[in-house]
Amino acid sequence: MSNTSLPSPAAAVVVAAGQGLRAGQRLPKQFAPWRGKPVIRHSVESLAAAGIGPIIVAVPAGAEERAAEMLEGIPGVRCITGGATRQDSVRLGLDALEASSPDLVLIHDAARPILPQTVIARLVDALAASVAAIPVLPVPDSLAYANGAHMGAPADREALRRVQTPQAFRFADILAAHRAWQGEPNAGDDAQVARAAGMDVALVEGDEALRKLTYQTDFLPVQPPVRVGTGYDVHQLADGEELWLCGVRIEHDRGLAGHSDADVAIHALVDAILGAAGAGDIGQHFPPSDPQWRGASSDRFLAHAVHLAAEKAYGVGNVDVTIICEAPKIGPHRDAMRARLAEILRIDMESVSVKATTTEKLGFTGRSEGIAAQAVATLYRY
Repeated sequence: MSNTSLPSPAAAVVVAAGQGLRAGQRLPKQFAPWRGKPVIRHSVESLAAAGIGPIIVAVPAGAEERAAEMLEGIPGVRCITGGATRQDSVRLGLDALEASSPDLVLIHDAARPILPQTVIARLVDALAASVAAIPVLPVPDSLAYANGAHMGAPADREALRRVQTPQAFRFADILAAHRAWQGEPNAGDDAQVARAAGMDVALVEGDEALRKLTYQTDFLPVQPPVRVGTGYDVHQLADGEELWLCGVRIEHDRGLAGHSDADVAIHALVDAILGAAGAGDIGQHFPPSDPQWRGASSDRFLAHAVHLAAEKAYGVGNVDVTIICEAPKIGPHRDAMRARLAEILRIDMESVSVKATTTEKLGFTGRSEGIAAQAVATLYRY
């Protein structure tokens, strides 16, 4: 939606003057970072992209300079000091727009950062036939009145709607309505002020994306349903050492040298899981300089990586390990390796792949100086 698509000059008031500390942030939630930028910037950018302007942003006293910095580069924006209540802030914003005399105005809560262009378009289109329009959504759940701690009479959800912002009005009408308001000191929203002034408020389709940020959990990073990590490790073959691969001891004339049991396959897999979970690498959690890990069984490292992933609400989906060596032969031990890894990972054996390859006598593995392993792990969100 561009400026030329607007049927009439349209401005906006963005309400961002509350404290918003319920969200558990160090600063009011409208200034908190969210998806890469301050909450306040998201919706203001959307309004500007729709050709809305000027845009008045009402902020707490003393936060004008901070807000202006957060909104730098967006055309047509001006920050003002808001009032003690939401309604006061809206009225001050409307007063600030009076000199520019827009035909239409959209009034929006900054705590609803995702503002789809389609909703703006529906609101503006509705004002061609109405003096006021608001976005709403149906109520999907059954409703009932509460009788103390007991269920009262059922409520008719078909007659109810969830109300969102921005709410759109013909400017002169909503300015007069706010100035004439005699109701509660803090009206629930601007549509109530409009109805009290005798306006008919049209309903347009809202959007689930227009949800309001309210609680601390709303500011947690959005985690993808699936994450993938890779790992790679190398250990030297040496006389007098045991050979452990994928948690299975294999009889061989030499074993792998390392601070722990040097299970190169598990070490690669640990790094793959840690990488997918964004939890560093094996050296950070089990540094070779720490004597407590000398000779330690690598299954402890793998179990710890799974635990760290679980703390981030991720489980292991499947793993794929490739062992690179000339000897020993991996095929006879493959199923035992898969079973042991499945046991440690607490997943089905069918989700564990163990493969082997050689380097055709090339390189350190081709000269049987060491064994290398690479691994891929897929995590899924609970």
